[in-house]
Amino acid sequence: MAEANGLPTPGFYLRTRPHGFVVHLVASGDNLRTVRELTGKTLASAGVDAGTAESAQLVVSELVGNSVRACGEWVPLVVEVSVARGAVLLGVHDPDPAGVPRRRAVAMDDADAESGRGLALVDLLTSGWRVARSPVGKQVRCRLGPAVG
Repeated sequence: MAEANGLPTPGFYLRTRPHGFVVHLVASGDNLRTVRELTGKTLASAGVDAGTAESAQLVVSELVGNSVRACGEWVPLVVEVSVARGAVLLGVHDPDPAGVPRRRAVAMDDADAESGRGLALVDLLTSGWRVARSPVGKQVRCRLGPAVG
């Protein structure tokens, strides 16, 4: 579990890995902020440049947001962040195997659009993404790189 002020944080179970982490969490605003911060700190300590780390934080936020839209608030998620072979690898696993993310026909520069640009942003910031189905749902995986200079 993560700890805040020395106390366990319910709905947030963190496992560190060499050059990364995996966290099981219940989707909430506080937990998303914690994952974003952890992503930035973890990638910085692994030698990832600041621009790529910031992009990874945005992508994690978008993938978590897509899972919340597909499954609802307080959905259990697994977020994985790691650095391997000079690239940042990201994955968000949720329990809905059918709720595959879909691109919308919204222009990135559409000032009136309130949503619909997220996957276009993921396309722009990553070298691609894919969906892998599992017995308990699906995982959206992507790669940012090269990230280590």
